[in-house]
Amino acid sequence: MFKSIGICSVCLKDMPIFQPNRRIFLEMPDIDCRKNPPFLIILVTSCRDQIKTRMAIRETWGKERVVTDKRIVTFFLLGSPSHYQDGFTIMMESLLYKDIIQKDFLDTFYNLTLKTLMGLEWVHTFCPQSSFVMKTDSDMFVNPLYLMELLLKRNRTTRFFTGALTMQAHPVRDPRSKWYVSKEEYPWNKYPPCCSGAAYVFSTDVASRMHIISKKIPFFKLENIFVGLCLSHLRIKMEALHSEPVFFVGRIEFSPCRYRRLVTSHFITSVEMLLFWHGLEKSIDEECP
Repeated sequence: MFKSIGICSVCLKDMPIFQPNRRIFLEMPDIDCRKNPPFLIILVTSCRDQIKTRMAIRETWGKERVVTDKRIVTFFLLGSPSHYQDGFTIMMESLLYKDIIQKDFLDTFYNLTLKTLMGLEWVHTFCPQSSFVMKTDSDMFVNPLYLMELLLKRNRTTRFFTGALTMQAHPVRDPRSKWYVSKEEYPWNKYPPCCSGAAYVFSTDVASRMHIISKKIPFFKLENIFVGLCLSHLRIKMEALHSEPVFFVGRIEFSPCRYRRLVTSHFITSVEMLLFWHGLEKSIDEECP
């Protein structure tokens, strides 16, 4: 099953299986996908104190829109804060904007896997009628217009997964690192092929397949590696979306022409999102070299 990275099914059986909390959702979006299914769902990992960032995303690239008769919607993935008052604030925000997906697990960096699984579960359960899903982080600038253009050119809506591909990733064994992984957590010396966790896109059937298979895969705290393990088990290969790079895990300095031909740029502040999006919209009819 994991022959390409030296992982055997017998070895996996020896690893502990972690079953995430499957309780009902605390908050869910106000959408009925049976009546008007979106073509693309953008899931943004967020946390309690990123209210300004969520507002900036709602006003810019995350705003619901229709592109070539295809609907795009954006939802925010949140865990539970440690204080009751913070939970109440999220509940009020959810009532106001109706775009939050939340379950009862502690909102920490090492629970990003749970947060992503929550998003997959919601799509699988409540919106399997959609065509594509994008998972991204809250400090990303996303160009949904160019993403839609590229997805429509692919003319394919099954067994598709793309992003910033990483084919030769290895576990970090330095305990001082944020991405430290012990031999007990992951005994092998090479990760499966994966994408940067900052942003990746997949067809909705893959969301359902990953949701189902995730119950059989040993839990792993690094979200993009866990997703890579699920894809390896499902024998779904990652593909480039375009012949040129369009998913950038680093920051790309803004210029209208450059941002027209990218899907993501990383480490963007809420203020910059507003400025960049305004600049992009303002120059939409200008010619580029």
